Amino acid sequence: MPAISRLAVSLLLALPLMTGCATAQSNAADRAEQATASAFTLDAAIAGAWRDPKNAARDAYRHPRETLRFFEVTPDETVVEITPGGAGWYSEILAPYLREDGAYIAALVDPAAVPEGRSRDNQQKTMDTLKARLAQHPAQFDRARIAGFDPKQPVFAAPGTADTVLTFRNVHNWVAGGTVDGYFAAFYAALKPGGTLGVVDHRAKPGTDLETMKKSGYLTEAMVIELATKAGFELEARSEINANPKDTADHPNGVWTLPPTNRHDPEEAQKYQAIGESDRMTLRFRKPARD
Repeated sequence: MPAISRLAVSLLLALPLMTGCATAQSNAADRAEQATASAFTLDAAIAGAWRDPKNAARDAYRHPRETLRFFEVTPDETVVEITPGGAGWYSEILAPYLREDGAYIAALVDPAAVPEGRSRDNQQKTMDTLKARLAQHPAQFDRARIAGFDPKQPVFAAPGTADTVLTFRNVHNWVAGGTVDGYFAAFYAALKPGGTLGVVDHRAKPGTDLETMKKSGYLTEAMVIELATKAGFELEARSEINANPKDTADHPNGVWTLPPTNRHDPEEAQKYQAIGESDRMTLRFRKPARD
C-alpha cells in the first residue's frame, strides 16, 4: 500500500477516537457548567460555610429545608422575605439559593419612615447589620436586594411581581402594634396571581383572647387565617413542621421566656432549654390565580 494511502487509513481509523475524545470533553464541560449553575441547591445553601454558626445551630428548631419545601420555594422565583432582621437567618439560605435564576428581596423598615428616637436607631442598626452581613460573602449574597418600606403604609415590591412572600415570626408584632391589616394587604398586592404567602408564627391555644395574644406573642391559627382570608388569600395547607408539643404557651414573659430570647431567671435556664423554642404554626396561603 502506498505511504499516502496508509496515512489516510490511519487518519480514518483515528477519527472516531478523536471525535469520541472531543465529545467526552464537551460532555464533561457541560456537566461542569451544570454543576456550577446548580451549586446552590437548597441543601447546599443550608449547608453553606458562609452561614453564621449561631444561625445554623437553630436549624433543629426552625427546619429550613422542610419549611421552604412546604412553601414550595423554587430557585427561579422572586421571593420577598419580610423583616428578616440583622442576623439574616433565612437570608443566608435564600439569597444563594435564588442567586442564579431567581431574586431575593429582604424587606426592612425604612429608618427614615420612623420618627426620630430609639425606634429609628434600632431600625437603622438592623438595616446596617444586614447590609454588613451580606457584604461579607459577595459570592453568595451579591445579588440580594434590601428594600425599605414604611410600616404605616407598607409596599414590599412592585404590584404583582413576587412569586412568594415569606414572613417568619412577625405577625404577632403587627397584631400588637395594630398594623397587621396593612401588612396582609401589602403581601397580596406584591404577589402575582397564584402567588404564595408563607407564614410561620408562635401558636396560641385555640380560644386565647386578643389581649393575651398581644402580651404573650402567641397567636391562634384561627386569627392568622382570618387575617389572610380577609386580605383575599385562600388557605392552601397547614404543616406541623415547626410544632413543639413541649411548649405550653403560657410562660411568665410570654414567648420571650423561651430560647432564643431567654427572658427568665438564671436558675430556670435548664427548664426552658428543655422546652426549646416555641410551638409554631406553619401556614401556606395562595393568592387566587385570577385576581
